[in-house]
Amino acid sequence: MKELLRAAFSQFEKNQIATVDAELLLAHLLGVSRKQIHSQGIELNDADREKITAEFNDLINQRLMGRPVQYITGSAAFRYLELEVGEGVLIPRPETELIVDRVIGHLISAADKEQAKSVIELGAGSGAISIAIASEATLKGLKVSMVAVEKSPEAAAWLNKNIAKYDLPIRVVIEDVATALPDVKADVVVANPPYIPNDEKLPIEVANFEPEMALRGGPVDGMQIPKLFIDAATRLLKPGGFFITEHHEKQGELIRGALAKEYLPAQTHADLTGRDRFTSAVKR
Repeated sequence: MKELLRAAFSQFEKNQIATVDAELLLAHLLGVSRKQIHSQGIELNDADREKITAEFNDLINQRLMGRPVQYITGSAAFRYLELEVGEGVLIPRPETELIVDRVIGHLISAADKEQAKSVIELGAGSGAISIAIASEATLKGLKVSMVAVEKSPEAAAWLNKNIAKYDLPIRVVIEDVATALPDVKADVVVANPPYIPNDEKLPIEVANFEPEMALRGGPVDGMQIPKLFIDAATRLLKPGGFFITEHHEKQGELIRGALAKEYLPAQTHADLTGRDRFTSAVKR
């Protein structure tokens, strides 16, 4: 196994791919954790070794062609979750995890936190945010009713699969955010809209494999789609309701400007790398 990994590391380093991906692929094939590859001797007979070697080389070649490791293994980590993902759904990012902290923090600090709160996620994708909020709120004794809105049928298939995996009572609405949930009013709306400007260059593994409709926010500043999500949130929120959205690191001021009329002064929050990544506000 070590020889297989060394060869993969060499190929990945030459192609500027993280070597950890090779460990994840081998662990996936062997049905063990990444740590177990190094911490225990894995004994294989000659036939199994030959089979694993051929399969591992195939996965390595897929990764060298740019296919994301999460699509190859069918799994993506997000907070305490292991979500099923594949073509047609955006891979959840580590920086998005912080939006869950903000929502849970808001629910905990609410004056009437004993009362059940309605939470809507716009652009739910794989369900990472909705599932994390619903499961972590329950662990903290907070009552929430969660609705996940996603317009892509391909992404919604993964969303439903992940909700079923964690057996959570999350309602799924497959519809555009502009028309979803008429006459519904919520306490919290959380959004992760497509926000990357159309002309911004993306890494090959993102541009060639992940769904463009989950990435691109529109021409020039990428704000066309985020503004639609803000309009939807404004329609859905009760007065005093809490809104938080992820956005491009260069869009903080634009997001705050778009919120100025209908919301109290907004706050922009940095991600773990210090980049402006989220903005939150309370509806007037």
